[in-house]
Amino acid sequence: MRTVLAGSVGNAVEWFDWTIYASFAIFFSRQFFPEGNETTALLAAFGIFAVGFFMRPVGGWLIGIFSDRYGRKAALALTILMMAGGSLIIGLTPTYATIGLAAPLLLTAARLIQGLSLGGEYASATTYLTEMAPDNRRGFYSSFLFFSAAAGILAASSIGWLLTSTLSPEDMNAWGWRIPFLVGALGGVVGMWIRRSAPETETFSKSKKSGVEKQPLRTLMRQHPREVLRIVGFSVLTTFAFYLFVAYVPTYAIRHVNADPKTAFAANTVALIVFMVVQPLFGMLSDRIGRKPQLIVFAAGYLIFFYPLMTSMGPSFGSILAVELFGLVLYAMYTAIGPAIMAEQFPTSVRAVGIGAPYNLVVALLGGTTPYLLTWLQANGMEKWFFYYVLAGAVITLITFIRMPETAGQPLK
Repeated sequence: MRTVLAGSVGNAVEWFDWTIYASFAIFFSRQFFPEGNETTALLAAFGIFAVGFFMRPVGGWLIGIFSDRYGRKAALALTILMMAGGSLIIGLTPTYATIGLAAPLLLTAARLIQGLSLGGEYASATTYLTEMAPDNRRGFYSSFLFFSAAAGILAASSIGWLLTSTLSPEDMNAWGWRIPFLVGALGGVVGMWIRRSAPETETFSKSKKSGVEKQPLRTLMRQHPREVLRIVGFSVLTTFAFYLFVAYVPTYAIRHVNADPKTAFAANTVALIVFMVVQPLFGMLSDRIGRKPQLIVFAAGYLIFFYPLMTSMGPSFGSILAVELFGLVLYAMYTAIGPAIMAEQFPTSVRAVGIGAPYNLVVALLGGTTPYLLTWLQANGMEKWFFYYVLAGAVITLITFIRMPETAGQPLK
């Protein structure tokens, strides 16, 4: 399990750093965008959030190629260094009142760096964990990618719960929001130290002896177009699910149903604990019964129940928790084995870039715009239109799962 720890601990740091931006934007947005009202400032902050997302395909492409050429271990070290550096910049950047336009520019630069990092992290960590796993336990090993992501996100939600419970709204807006970014930068140092001892995967070492792909994107398009489209299909609903139920529901509950911030963060934290705990269970289950049954239940569940549950959310802890548990437990059926099913689509020579490029492109186009679009629709009284958008994504992903071949227990290509 030492290799599982090395492959996943940095992922926890990555997702902590990435999530605190979405979670704390409601507090720091006016510090960087003082002109206009609260909604205008929040839209500007989420606009930068979206800009960071559009660097993810570039990161998935560049760092994916780097991983396929120079190794999974080197790529994992690079991504965590970039993410922690971005958090440090945000945590130390003065406000607009102090340095003017330089403040939002520095914020944007930090998010661009973090976008590159996260785009490369998913592909590199996915290939590392799945290549280290025995064929009959790949689902179980795969589950630790989102187990660690949930741990990082849980830490972000927990620090939000703690800070909003101990600091006044004025203190949160003035300086409290900086604390989690500085904690994330420190966590990057710890992750770097742990990953130094990680061994390279045997699969990559053997593949490297045969040479590297000189034109990996061309190889993907010519030799693996069906697999690339399959990754796109996997990623539509799963992207919506992540950013709705992990990052945005607390903000949605606070602004839309007038929930207390402490209540919203508390419900999010409890749901994330459950989400984290069930990851290995669903991973092991898929190794026994196959990947497809879980995936079909996940997509069909969203298609049937998502709209009525979201539109019935109330401000109480129980109501928010019920919606969060619905979204996250069903989503866990996918996340536990998502890395495995993606890795099982491609040969070793293009595995990292084959995952990183199409997956992060979808995340950039859909996930990066989700908080912004939801905030804009909510401000104009049209948030239900977004729910129809998600349901259309559920149809696409469900069809992809039904048509995909079963890959459980088969050797990697």
